[in-house]
Amino acid sequence: MLNFEFKNPTKIIFGKDQIGKLADEIPANAKILLLYGGGSIKKNGVYEQVQNALKNFEVLEFGGIPANPEYEVLMEALKVIKAESITFLLAVGGGSVIDGTKFLAAAARYKGDDPWDILKNAVRTTDAMPFGTVLTLPATGSEMNSSSVITRKSTQEKLGMGGTGLFPVFSILDPQVVQSVPQRQLANGITDAFMHVLEQYMTYPIGAALQDRFAESILQTLIEVAPKIMANPADYEAAANFMWCCTMALNGLIQKGVPGDWAVHQMGHELTAQYGIDHARTLAIIAPSHYRYNFESKREKLAQYGKRVWGINEGDTDAIAKAAIYKTEEFFHSLGIDTKLSDYTPDYNGTAQKISERFAERGWRGLGEHKRLSPDDVEKIVAMSY
Repeated sequence: MLNFEFKNPTKIIFGKDQIGKLADEIPANAKILLLYGGGSIKKNGVYEQVQNALKNFEVLEFGGIPANPEYEVLMEALKVIKAESITFLLAVGGGSVIDGTKFLAAAARYKGDDPWDILKNAVRTTDAMPFGTVLTLPATGSEMNSSSVITRKSTQEKLGMGGTGLFPVFSILDPQVVQSVPQRQLANGITDAFMHVLEQYMTYPIGAALQDRFAESILQTLIEVAPKIMANPADYEAAANFMWCCTMALNGLIQKGVPGDWAVHQMGHELTAQYGIDHARTLAIIAPSHYRYNFESKREKLAQYGKRVWGINEGDTDAIAKAAIYKTEEFFHSLGIDTKLSDYTPDYNGTAQKISERFAERGWRGLGEHKRLSPDDVEKIVAMSY
């Protein structure tokens, strides 16, 4: 097991009817900017609950943060923060709204001239405006980590940021919100969480027995609750387990002491930037080809995953490892998630080369857990995903 340090300061408030506790978590004299997405919170009752909880606060609003939060939109919100002397941010939404809020929290106190440099130059944020979240869409785990990914539509770029200053002060997780989530977003959330775990697990054996079993338990739980959630989002028990899986998949716990991959995410982000494909679906497109291309280095963990998660026990190590990749694709298909780029766009030719060139321009020459994947390797993996 590798050396590690672990600290996660986010307070989680989990369960039914917990949004009313908002007032207890925000400083009494705070001037709040409430951030949300397309307005679904005004249809499912969440907005009303938030407003009731904050009735004694000064609250301004900024809606319209899109999926794959866009830099250009967020810069408009930043103007509001500065013009109105906002002191606290509240993200009410899913991962996109929370990621956008993290960028704003960093940008509000950034001393440089251009906030895009936070992303372009991978600036680590240690000082940010405080913010909390009310989660409405389980998927990304952004409600309990310090990472964010932002899209710049004008340049077709999607880049990440992070730092110790970007943990939410608190996050309220009420599984009752799941019942109003559309089927497409439920499928995306399950897939996203599943892939978050695999990025931290599907590497090579390093003797981290407990970490492996933490990861495997999240995968097994997602597999178990997925059909229940898809069939009946109002199933509270299934929704609660689904929501907590999404949070635990990326709050930092399962990545401690083990190597991480994340190449699937880096390639997937480019597909979103170029074609606007849902983030989770880009991961489902890239992952099978990535595992097949890197089969030799991932064989042992693929076989372990096949045995422990999917119960595959027939055949040798190679056979079990290959079957595990197939079972993963089958799982995504069961959610209605297609796993080929050609399923999403007819204009896929040249995509692999373009992504490879972008990675080379950025100096991304050593991806994956072994830091050995070159832009040429990336080109081959993406081409396999057509």
